[in-house]
Amino acid sequence: EHGAIVDYRTQIAKLPEEMVKEALMAAPKEMTLHGRDPKNDMRIPVDSWPYTGTHGLATYVVDLRTGKKRDPTVKDIAECIRVADALEGISYVQTSLTATDVPRLTHGLHELWTAFKNTTKHVQGVEILNAEDARKQIELGALIAGGKEELRKRPSFTVIHCSISPLMFERDAVEAMVEFAKAGVVVTTMTMSLSGGTAPVTIAGTLVNANAENLASFVIGQTACKGARTVYCSSSTPVNMNTGTINYECANHPLIAAGLAQMAKRYGLPCMVGDWGLNDSTEVGMPHTFSETMGIALSTMTGTDLQGGIGSLDSAKGMAIEQQVIDAYVWENVRKFMTPFSITKEACALDVIRAVGHGNTFLSHIHTAKNFKKEIIQRDPEKGRFEATMSNRMAAEAREIALKILDEHEVPELDKSILKQGDDIIRDHERDLARRGLI
Repeated sequence: EHGAIVDYRTQIAKLPEEMVKEALMAAPKEMTLHGRDPKNDMRIPVDSWPYTGTHGLATYVVDLRTGKKRDPTVKDIAECIRVADALEGISYVQTSLTATDVPRLTHGLHELWTAFKNTTKHVQGVEILNAEDARKQIELGALIAGGKEELRKRPSFTVIHCSISPLMFERDAVEAMVEFAKAGVVVTTMTMSLSGGTAPVTIAGTLVNANAENLASFVIGQTACKGARTVYCSSSTPVNMNTGTINYECANHPLIAAGLAQMAKRYGLPCMVGDWGLNDSTEVGMPHTFSETMGIALSTMTGTDLQGGIGSLDSAKGMAIEQQVIDAYVWENVRKFMTPFSITKEACALDVIRAVGHGNTFLSHIHTAKNFKKEIIQRDPEKGRFEATMSNRMAAEAREIALKILDEHEVPELDKSILKQGDDIIRDHERDLARRGLI
């Protein structure tokens, strides 16, 4: 109907070049991701460092008070999000943990609603089940925005939609993506092409596979609703050939991120291809060597506009609030290397150079006194204490900081009527699922 060549026997759809080009032309090249508080709005593409968010959907949490690994609860999500709301190094929040104390088919709704209640920053949901689930998420988002039309104007949340590498899409997730596109919710089209596993082992081959999946996602979104806001996205890296797990430590990871950032910029699209999670161990701290940490830092400097991962452990399977503090503190210092500076007539200061003259000092000139505080980019030595590589000595202090935030930081409460409506949406949906014998 829209131009794809579909083989219904093999279930393969081929997208003509013109169809892809039309989708890319229709896709918005700039957008704003809104927070409950407008001061937390994020305009992309960025002109400096990327906006950086928390981890996405960990399946276990390290208990902040006991240090024990256990299944996450809604209360854990609330604490993770509230700490993230207080940390300057975190620009937006993903829903962070998989709630295990609620029904399986509604855990995504509970996670999204819990995040909304505990932050004024933008929320990125990471759980898409089907079109019905998407419509309920949209209802919750509309409550925060002030209605469905306001949600379209000021999207209070985005969602991550994953293709299945290589070159597959799951039907329910696609139908959910269509619902989000029609509602004006920004969709982040993540590919997780794993070199040597679900993509060719070469970097170039992985880029081809990941790019194709992103382009297909854009076609789906623009076919559903022309002008749908979509973010080009990847979390691609090789497979660890010794263990079969995801290998975020190898040098390929930032190189793949750089290649896909270049592809996104070629199309003029905002992108989320970097990662900022400093710990693939099961223990809180900074377990990496200098070169491994540099690899993570380099992925943030690829041209990505958004990146997640703060607080993650164990190749994204785990999450710790102390790690969230460590990652956010280190990021505040690292991002200063990406501070933009201007080349203007005033900044070049030729008049000052003439006034000081040959062989003299600028130290005593009034121009230096007026401008040095804003021009010399200093890293925070207090936060620098958290940067020791191959160490966990900062974990105890990070725990105390997190506990202090939970004790003192207050997030403005939603109106009681909105809270009730949100709770009712989830409760009524669960009752309906129960009547149908699904939960």
